Amino acid sequence: MSVKQQQLDDAALLASGGELPLYASTAKIYPQSVEGRFRRIKWAILFVTLGIYYFLPFLRWDRGLDAPGQAVLVDIANRRFYFFFIEIWPQEFYYLTGLLILAAFALFLMNSLAGRLWCGYLCPQTVWTDLFLLVERWIEGDRRERMMKANQPMSLERFTEKLLKHSTWLLIAWWTGGAWVLYFADAPTLVYKLATFQGEPVAYIWIAILTFTTYFLAGFMREQVCTYMCPWPRIQAALTDEWALNVTYRFDRGEPRGSVKKNEALRQAGAKSGDCVDCHQCVNVCPTGVDIRDGLQIDCIQCGLCIDACDNIMTRIGRPTGLIGYDTENNVKRRDAGLASLPTRLVRPRTVLYTLLISFVGLLMLYTLTTRKIIEVAAIHDRNPQYVMLSDGSIRNGYTLRLVNRQDVERKFLVGVEGLADAKIESAAIATDAQGRLQAAVGRDQTLELRVLISAPASVSHDVKSLPVVIRVQDPATGASAVVTDHFFLP
Repeated sequence: MSVKQQQLDDAALLASGGELPLYASTAKIYPQSVEGRFRRIKWAILFVTLGIYYFLPFLRWDRGLDAPGQAVLVDIANRRFYFFFIEIWPQEFYYLTGLLILAAFALFLMNSLAGRLWCGYLCPQTVWTDLFLLVERWIEGDRRERMMKANQPMSLERFTEKLLKHSTWLLIAWWTGGAWVLYFADAPTLVYKLATFQGEPVAYIWIAILTFTTYFLAGFMREQVCTYMCPWPRIQAALTDEWALNVTYRFDRGEPRGSVKKNEALRQAGAKSGDCVDCHQCVNVCPTGVDIRDGLQIDCIQCGLCIDACDNIMTRIGRPTGLIGYDTENNVKRRDAGLASLPTRLVRPRTVLYTLLISFVGLLMLYTLTTRKIIEVAAIHDRNPQYVMLSDGSIRNGYTLRLVNRQDVERKFLVGVEGLADAKIESAAIATDAQGRLQAAVGRDQTLELRVLISAPASVSHDVKSLPVVIRVQDPATGASAVVTDHFFLP
């Protein structure tokens, strides 16, 4: 039973005084293949995005000796994220926050420009469902063949087709899960370990989870994910406006519907006739089974395939294309009122605001990335005791320093103290130079935790509870430095 037939049956039940059931089984949808501009766009996006996803882990990037050679790597063991020449540390988690903010504003901008662009072209559910449908059509045939085979009894040929289809689906789903874990370890090494059953158990677990979810979401649930599981259709409905482009059926041109001969006869008689020949091709190609002629619906993912199907029919019968196309709600209302359509307004306050926000966040992230320090220092003061008075009357405070070296070479830092007259810094772990500064060596792309003691002479003022003290870390080779200010507690 088609979705349209189910809707007609529900309407008839309500008209007869009956009540709809609280649960209704989902009607099986058999999307038909179609050729056209939007289908080509979707194929291009599918192959580009999946090509990037599957093969990006194998792309190499030279970071020097003993450094990871994978271009994109989430190195959980060493708490690093590598993206080509960019290296993100745990304390720079705000970059991930910035990316999420950019993604949200990009979704808002797409919605304000052309509705559910994300859902129709870029969403992983859409992309993988298209790939699974491609496999299904290749093995079982197009819509009519699949519908006929669905009602046939099981035979050897039918069993072979099903086995081949589901095996191919599982292979795609398995490689989807396998590609995901390759982003968290060196890809060639992990592939070898997985193939020889030497991989970590967590890798096999995640591959199994992602294989299962991809297989069922793209192979069986399909449009149910978009209609019932995904929150974005509900959210975007509250964010759109009357100037956003959406896939729309032109009622003023398409109605009244009729066959080609009937409509032609009406036109020759001077009566009103529509261009829609009620061929249902727009419904047949829809991956979610909606009839765009019923207006905008939450099930519609705005993929544009109904536009290709309708344009093909209009070309075949010698009528102008564009009976279904991207249009604004404002123009739909104007045509209903007998007014002329207005030009599309892509530049308006809503789109300008989202563009400015995206630009601001992006430039801010770029600025912080290009100006971030390659040396950092953090200090934690001892809690108990806060200070120690020595036998000569001098005061000593203890600190734990964390020195950060973000370069790919080992660096020797000089650690000194400022802002406290005649103060001295010392550590049991490392020596000092002639000026009383600690000499600390920090490995390439590493941190060093250092326990230090800072002492002030007995002559230091006791009129206050604490004094500010500045700890400076300097690289004598480059002159780069970093400072941290803390408290020096007094009796």
